[in-house]
Amino acid sequence: MPRPSTTSGKRRIAHVWPFRPTVRYGGQVAAALRTETVGGIVMLLATVAALVWANTPWADAYKSLQSHDLTPHWLHLEHMDVQHWASGGLLAVFFFIAGLELREELTHGELRDPRDAALPVIAAAAGVAVPALIFVAVSAGEPGALRGWAVPTATDIAFALAVLAVTFSSCPAPLRAFLLTLAVVDDLIAITIIALFYTETLHWTWLAIGVVLIVLYGLLQARNVRSPWLYLPLAVLAWYCVQRSGIHATVAGVALGMLTSSKETPDGRPTNAERADHVLRPFSAGFCVPVFAFLSAGVALSGSALNAVLGDRVALGVICGLVIGKFVGVFGGAWSAVRLGLATLGEELRWREIAGVAMLAGVGFTVSLLIGGLAYTDPSRFERVTTAVLIASIIASAAAAVVFRRRARPRPAE
Repeated sequence: MPRPSTTSGKRRIAHVWPFRPTVRYGGQVAAALRTETVGGIVMLLATVAALVWANTPWADAYKSLQSHDLTPHWLHLEHMDVQHWASGGLLAVFFFIAGLELREELTHGELRDPRDAALPVIAAAAGVAVPALIFVAVSAGEPGALRGWAVPTATDIAFALAVLAVTFSSCPAPLRAFLLTLAVVDDLIAITIIALFYTETLHWTWLAIGVVLIVLYGLLQARNVRSPWLYLPLAVLAWYCVQRSGIHATVAGVALGMLTSSKETPDGRPTNAERADHVLRPFSAGFCVPVFAFLSAGVALSGSALNAVLGDRVALGVICGLVIGKFVGVFGGAWSAVRLGLATLGEELRWREIAGVAMLAGVGFTVSLLIGGLAYTDPSRFERVTTAVLIASIIASAAAAVVFRRRARPRPAE
């Protein structure tokens, strides 16, 4: 949803949702990576590459790459192989961007007005609760199954937006804003779940130091200090301390992103948040997330492997939670909110399009795989869960594509 733009000299910055400064500096590749659709396609290609490699005679080399030890012992970190660096290090950048988007939404976007925010917020909350309940019901009785109750609760916004762009090119701005706001709230709930339920041991000293560093970062941002050379070491040290504390380091990424200042400057220069977004988003979309996807998605797709997935109630719980639970939760939450008078359906939104977005919310990948890795340390079970997430994402994408292509009426271009 476009907002008023500010102009300073020859530089013009348009504020659009999601948070995206369109200052014309940087290369064309970086500019492309600042769009969610391109980021989703890059991640999809990385996923396909991992699946191809993992189903060739060289699959053992892929497994060796995943488990290759990269622990810098002088940092006194626990075992950190390549896959752990991708989930704990690279995804911290991804969640920093999510924090920036959440801050922007709270300051200038859909979440600024509680009445406007009610519909996507309630839909997101229901879209987390219902899949979790379905997962618990389907997997009940399986030893250790409850550890993964949160796996089907997350929506992958990059994949979802890529599918939306391909299947519904005439998507109205309010519907896209609904999906984006839904995903931002979903990310916030997911990172809260990770912090509260997937922290086994907590080292209070390291946590206290990490909190102090994050608070210092926030105070400097509030005073509008602009030097990135001051913030970079602070952010790295905060990440390190949170990692040492036992809490997943992606929590530090979200906290730092939310504290990054979006305060307008008197001379019209890009804000700290705009500059951070402009620099880090291409790195996140073009490297961090694709590398994580490449290192996580390589699973065997043989007949026996697929039979193992279909015979595992945990994997079936993930599929049912993402495909059925997300749709019922998001659509049911939105419908209930409107019926109870807690929210209003905008004039440009239609229930059948909301239904398509609810189906699309079942595209779980990045955060689902992250939670799956935290929940299940057994490699065979994690592989089945990963395969289940991929299957569910394909089903949800196909279902949403059918709705958008056959049922959504074309709209005139604005």
